[in-house]
Amino acid sequence: MKKLALSIAILALAISSVHAEQYLHGKSGTSYRDIGSTTHGSDGTSQRQIGNTTYNSNGSSSRQIGNTTYNSNGSSSRQIGNTLYNSDGSTVRKIGNTTYGSDGTTCRKIGNSTYCD
Repeated sequence: MKKLALSIAILALAISSVHAEQYLHGKSGTSYRDIGSTTHGSDGTSQRQIGNTTYNSNGSSSRQIGNTTYNSNGSSSRQIGNTLYNSDGSTVRKIGNTTYGSDGTTCRKIGNSTYCD
């Protein structure tokens, strides 16, 4: 499966990578749908994956090298096991098809869509 390498540092999109299995963690009350290599958010945001780089509709980008993602704003995140550790101290943990953010948000992946509370 393609890698979706994002971090909580891209708060304009509010999406975080949680695992290389294309799970994402997003903003509460927002849903996301994968269409090809592009993810569209119900809030009007989008992102496109090309190789190991993700380009966001707000002009930011992120690049995954190994288990670390480097963002164009200088922040980063590191995947260890089923937990993503962000440079701002926040975390996202994946259990099954659900991700749990340290900020209290929960996202559930169903098919090619992700729903966040």
